[in-house]
Amino acid sequence: MENREERPAYEQVPTPPERGLLHIWQSAGPIEELSLGRVLLSRPVLQVTLGEHHGLLLTQGSQVYSFGELLWRDLSIPLSAPVLEESLLGKSVVRVAAGGFHCGALSEQGNVYMWGENTAGQCGLTEKGTVTNITVSEPCLVSVVDSEVVPPAVVRVMDLACGREHSLALSSQNELWAWGSGCQLGLVTNNFPVWRPQKVEHLAGRHVIQVACGAYHSLALVRSLLPQNNNTLRPPEKKERGQSPHSSVTEREESLTADDAHYCPLGVELSEVLIGETTPRRRGPRRRLHPVGRSAGSSPGSGSFPYSGDGKSSTAQKLPELDGHADHLTQTDGRPVSHPLPCWGANKNSAFPDEMELQNILQKLSGHSLETQPINGPGDTDSLSSHTSDDSCVSSTPSTDLLISSNSGVSGPYSSSPVCLEEVRLCLEAEKKGLQGQKSSSLTNIHQKGKTAGNRRCSLPGTPTHGSPRRRRPCPCKPSSASRTQAAASEDAGDGLPSLETEVWSWGRGSEGQLGHGDQLARLQPLCIKSLTGEEVIKVSAGSHHSLALSAQCTVYSWGSNMCGQLGHVNSPVTVPQQAKLSDGLRIWDVSAGQSHSLLLADGDCVQPILLYCGQHQESLSARRETSHQSQRSCQRSPSRAEIYSVRPTLLPLCMEMGYISSVSCGGQSCAVLADQNVMGFISAIHELASRERHFYCWLSNTRKLLLTPLRNREGACPTLGEPCTHLFFSLCESFVRLSILIGRHATSLSYFLHDVQGADVKSLPLLTHTDDFLVIYKEYCFALGNFHVMGGFQSLHKLSLEVLGSQQSLLARLCVPDQSVSGDTDLVSLLYWPLQQLHQYSRVLLKLGSCYDVLTEEYQCLHQGCRHYESLSLSLLRRKKEAETTFLFWKSHSGKNTEVLRLPQRRVVCESSNRSLTLQKAGRFSNHWFILFNDALVHTQFSTHHVYPLTCLWVKPVTEDTRGLYAIKITCPEESFTLVASTPQEKNKWLRSLNQAVDQVLGGGGQGSSPGVTAISRTATYTFTGEGSFKDAHYTGGWLAGRVHGRGTMKWPDGQTYTGNFKNGLEDGYGESVMPNKVLNKPDGYQGQWRDGKIQGFGKYKYASGQVYEGCFYEGQRQGYGMLSSGKQARTSSSVFIGQWVQDRKTGYGVYDDITRGEKYMGMWLDDQRNGQAVVVTQYGMYYEGTFKENKMIGPGLLVSDDDTAFHGEFADDWTVNGKGVLSLANGDCLEGLFSGEWSTGLKVVGTYTKPAADEPDNKERNSLFRLGQYLVPSAQRWGCVFTECWSRLGCAAAGRGERTIAWENIAVTITTAQRHSPNLSRSQSKALESLEFIPQQGEAVTTANFDNIRRYLIKACETPIHPLGWLVETLITVYRMTYVGVGSNRRLLRQAVQEVQAYLTHFFSLVRFLFPGLPDDGCIIPDPPASPSKSRHNSNTEGVVVVSCSSLLLPLLLPRLYPPLFTLYSLQEEPEEAQYWERIIRLNKQPDQSLLSFLGVQEKFWPVWMSILGEKKQIVSSSKDACFVSAVETLQQISTTFTPSDKLLVIQKTFEELTQEVKPMLEGNFLWCMDDLLPLFLYVVLRARIRNLGAEVSLIEDLMDPNVQHGEMGLMFTTLKACYIQIQHESTL
Repeated sequence: MENREERPAYEQVPTPPERGLLHIWQSAGPIEELSLGRVLLSRPVLQVTLGEHHGLLLTQGSQVYSFGELLWRDLSIPLSAPVLEESLLGKSVVRVAAGGFHCGALSEQGNVYMWGENTAGQCGLTEKGTVTNITVSEPCLVSVVDSEVVPPAVVRVMDLACGREHSLALSSQNELWAWGSGCQLGLVTNNFPVWRPQKVEHLAGRHVIQVACGAYHSLALVRSLLPQNNNTLRPPEKKERGQSPHSSVTEREESLTADDAHYCPLGVELSEVLIGETTPRRRGPRRRLHPVGRSAGSSPGSGSFPYSGDGKSSTAQKLPELDGHADHLTQTDGRPVSHPLPCWGANKNSAFPDEMELQNILQKLSGHSLETQPINGPGDTDSLSSHTSDDSCVSSTPSTDLLISSNSGVSGPYSSSPVCLEEVRLCLEAEKKGLQGQKSSSLTNIHQKGKTAGNRRCSLPGTPTHGSPRRRRPCPCKPSSASRTQAAASEDAGDGLPSLETEVWSWGRGSEGQLGHGDQLARLQPLCIKSLTGEEVIKVSAGSHHSLALSAQCTVYSWGSNMCGQLGHVNSPVTVPQQAKLSDGLRIWDVSAGQSHSLLLADGDCVQPILLYCGQHQESLSARRETSHQSQRSCQRSPSRAEIYSVRPTLLPLCMEMGYISSVSCGGQSCAVLADQNVMGFISAIHELASRERHFYCWLSNTRKLLLTPLRNREGACPTLGEPCTHLFFSLCESFVRLSILIGRHATSLSYFLHDVQGADVKSLPLLTHTDDFLVIYKEYCFALGNFHVMGGFQSLHKLSLEVLGSQQSLLARLCVPDQSVSGDTDLVSLLYWPLQQLHQYSRVLLKLGSCYDVLTEEYQCLHQGCRHYESLSLSLLRRKKEAETTFLFWKSHSGKNTEVLRLPQRRVVCESSNRSLTLQKAGRFSNHWFILFNDALVHTQFSTHHVYPLTCLWVKPVTEDTRGLYAIKITCPEESFTLVASTPQEKNKWLRSLNQAVDQVLGGGGQGSSPGVTAISRTATYTFTGEGSFKDAHYTGGWLAGRVHGRGTMKWPDGQTYTGNFKNGLEDGYGESVMPNKVLNKPDGYQGQWRDGKIQGFGKYKYASGQVYEGCFYEGQRQGYGMLSSGKQARTSSSVFIGQWVQDRKTGYGVYDDITRGEKYMGMWLDDQRNGQAVVVTQYGMYYEGTFKENKMIGPGLLVSDDDTAFHGEFADDWTVNGKGVLSLANGDCLEGLFSGEWSTGLKVVGTYTKPAADEPDNKERNSLFRLGQYLVPSAQRWGCVFTECWSRLGCAAAGRGERTIAWENIAVTITTAQRHSPNLSRSQSKALESLEFIPQQGEAVTTANFDNIRRYLIKACETPIHPLGWLVETLITVYRMTYVGVGSNRRLLRQAVQEVQAYLTHFFSLVRFLFPGLPDDGCIIPDPPASPSKSRHNSNTEGVVVVSCSSLLLPLLLPRLYPPLFTLYSLQEEPEEAQYWERIIRLNKQPDQSLLSFLGVQEKFWPVWMSILGEKKQIVSSSKDACFVSAVETLQQISTTFTPSDKLLVIQKTFEELTQEVKPMLEGNFLWCMDDLLPLFLYVVLRARIRNLGAEVSLIEDLMDPNVQHGEMGLMFTTLKACYIQIQHESTL
């Protein structure tokens, strides 16, 4: 390959890069003589990872290099010339991982590549390899497939970790996958090796953040499911069991001392099922992995010694059966323990008895000091715990256990005092008795006391933990919190910042205590280390046999093997996490664990990071080789032990030569760091920012722990601080916690940023991406701190601190900055205000970073903008601090009962007039006026009274100096106004500026630079009225204008009345919704609609408490004009609906009253809520009455017709009661004339003459006129005038046609705009319709055919939009029409009235349209077509080149489709007898075949079709054919039932004739013209075959409503033909 030429790094003599510099050295040499190796590559190194004897480098450009002992290739590559992994070129590798003797790489696409030793399946089942592969020489793809989903999906991996015999992968879904061998996989299986990656089901559903692999154990950093309340400050709770009512959760240490000693968190089940496995599958291959000069002996960190420093037993042997049975024991990886073991059998068969073993142990314990102890071998290649079963081996005898622990290289806490042999034996016997007597399944030291005893079982198995998704119950050993604090709520990692609510889970072998569960037992499945829960762990690292955890507070917890001091402490026990001992001022921010050492990266005194080392040191290389040689010859696997190590991490001086270190890495006996050069100060600025933030977070944590938490948990906090200050202190603590959490997450994020500083984008700094979070939380903290300061809380807090801390006042010295002391209460003020200085540091560092970029770059602009934000906030918060101090001094100097009521936490003083610099105009000579301007109110104090004027509702206006020389300022408030007079012009300007700035600031402005008098005249504010008036005691929230409510707002009265809507000049005006309580019915009235001048006026909907609903017009609070009143669903006695005209809240004028209960409908005139005048009444039984009403009764002449056509005309005296002269006509034509009396339904008394007409007697015209319908009807033109009047008023006209056209169009535009503004829920189609109505056609000019269509289209859209006045008119007309003629109104005798009403609608409507478009001609006139444009005449034109405009042709298509159902129903009822006769003929005649029917109808044979087409195929028509002739004409005519308007129905008839002509033409030759003799029979055939129901109703509708302009034209003739056919069918004789 081409890249092979550049493979050796030394061949190119590369120029050292400025970033990604790699330094590697061996950890086992003297610190003073460390040989630092620097790898020079042409590309920056992005990542380095180290295995036992090899390493991997990932450089820029996704190139991977290997070095060291590559045993799978039988190569030894020097560090100075790493070899390029060419097979990974082009794979976009983003991460590499080195295991004990294998390697892994991760691509950008989430693919995993593995190579190296594969004896335990740690490289997986690669695509190129097979199960039998011992080694994988080249990187091969390992597929991670989730087979649980259908279809199986490839898992995208984002992190990778490798141990000695296993590999772990972290998916993009934060799930863990494992493969290889051993219990360290965490899989529920006993079949090893696991060749294909499998999901660790025990962590399914958990959010895994990071994984780490030790030699034979695994660690996972997991986000907590539920927030932990440890070390947080909770809000006040009720006092319970004598505790403080404001007690909080105790510290973490206290919460971890729950007694769960009788709970066994082993997570291991030993069974006989595992015996069938074979033991050695990797001992042979592993031997060759040790190069010459390296020891293959036992591990210096392979175990933990079974004794604590005081000689008490702390063994962690696994004794599931204490009765001596140890025959069926297996290892946790599934392999059985063989007895005797190959090399352990040599020990057992040697000449050394048990006493000799104990002597060796005692010699190791007491023979040497802590600083110098002998070493047998530095190698940790494979301890006995690797080959045997010391992780899971169980024995019944203490002596055997001790031998196993000794031979397996177990080491533990060290003691400088000698221990005698007898003491050891006594301890072993005591432990055996103790274990048998306790009946506890825990095998750790049951004699541990204090904190270590409490932490001994600080672990819970994975399944029952409180964070497990399978069991969401609270942890039994910690009290659960009832609620989640706000601080915990903000710790959600979903916002891009790392979460501090984490847990550490571990599993695998635990012979050295490296799992951290308080014992030395193995775990087959992940188990949470409870003692680290809540410790804010942000990183874990696993060495060969020890583990490290780094917290956000820059502390390191370590546990496991401590033979070489790699834990950094000598605390006991080492089986639980203990804090490493660090010097004061050191803050660790990166850790890495190696074979028997640990490397820590820390912040020191300077910006440049420093390195700390703890672990194995050696004196010389020759001594190491000699010791290694002796270790290999020894038949005993004695523990390895370092010659020199310290009990705490030691500074490595060489770190200062490396530059700015960004990350550390350990593996085997090597250490590596990546460093950067400080180019243009960029790197130092980033490190400075991160270092300061970590220091800041440590300070916040210490302050929270040492000061705030003890003060808050103090039982006497409430009495000392007082009730107001107590709540303010709690609020301060909560804001402090939120700030602390934000800083902690930010500091952690910056540490992560430094690890990838080469590839990170400066624009992704949290200071820039989360600016809003910083600004909000800092403002909250400053606000809470200022409120506490203003109320004098620090004086009481200082006293409380003296009581709580007592003699521990020196603790405050750790928190104070150098310029502070601990002598007074002001020190607490300075201490808690100190975090605000961090904002200036942010600004300074961002400015420094910005100087590294060109001013035109996006990075500079982003940094510069962030700098401005933080500097502005810093100055703003410093001003707030000064305001709080000034206000505190003000209250201190003006203390007293009168002013104490004005003292509020959020209130700040601006200025005051104690020196009589400001007074009230026309004030008395001896009056005393004191004005105090706060940030929220202006206070006028006179003697002992206070008047508080909120600034939100205060308007300031300067009064121009007059001749009297007054320097006045006018103050306007909602309920009063007054004038202030200043003593001097300077004083006036001062107050004017202060007032304007205060008002501006309280309204949301900056409060800076406001010119005098320039404040918001229009604003939104809240106010409670106190004076007399309609708004008395009402609370208002909404818009204001110069002291008056104006705009949209909400008014609420104490009695429950509310109003939400528009105001104008202090009164309700415009659209509003109101709720008014009804005390009688104990239910509220509701109104939605228009208001004017504080009263209900306009159109609206009123819901009464009684259940009635009125929807219509109002005037000055009364129903006036058109309206509809329904009784509602709640009415029990009667249910009714009235729709019509109202005058002064009464029914007056024309209206329709539907009495649903009685089944009657009244259509007529009303007067003062009574029926009065001409009217029609119909009932559900078919009764029809028309006549006159007076005082709500039928009085006077009238006509009554029953359902069977019996009619009576005469005098009525009451409802349905006859009294006087009259004529009764029976259905058969007989008449009865005379005097009638009685009620119609019960019987009539008659004195008169009975007449039976003769058969040949002509009709009596005079008598017939008596029974003519419509005599007493209200003229159709007078029926719904109120509806049209309301439409005219909406157009701005006082009456019909009286108004200005421009005002009408302006009102339309305002209506549409208002609807768009106040109706956000409009659909897309509605919004488009409103937008289209904004374009108004030309209305001032004469209408031509060119723009007539525009007007027609505009009318169509307007009538479809109810918001438009014309659209409202159409909707209302449809409503009143349906209310009149639906239901009981479906009476056939109302047909003429209904038709006349439609025609009246058209007339009124056309007058409105002509008002808006005056260019339209009168009804029936023509529009000449311009000569230049082609004719666009439509079907309503009878002259070519012109368009005839009529109200029916223009408006009937807009109205009739929606009026069609009730109208056509009336037509059908009217034509019902004729329809029955017609349909009987249709059924009978259609039984005949086509030719027979054509012959019967007299159709000439030349018109008879011969062929018919069926699916495109011609077939001959025979005598038996039926429905085969003129099919297209028949189908066309059938469409007449699907149309609504007469014009559309006439078009259907015209198309039918055209189709008929087209079918006849092929049968004739030459020009053909129809004659009626030929056409009528043929068309009659089409009508018969069409079988149209209600054809008589269709004909009548067309005849009544068709355009008069087409009656005598071609369409008129065609319609006449159809009508003639209908009549012919009715009168057709039987065959």
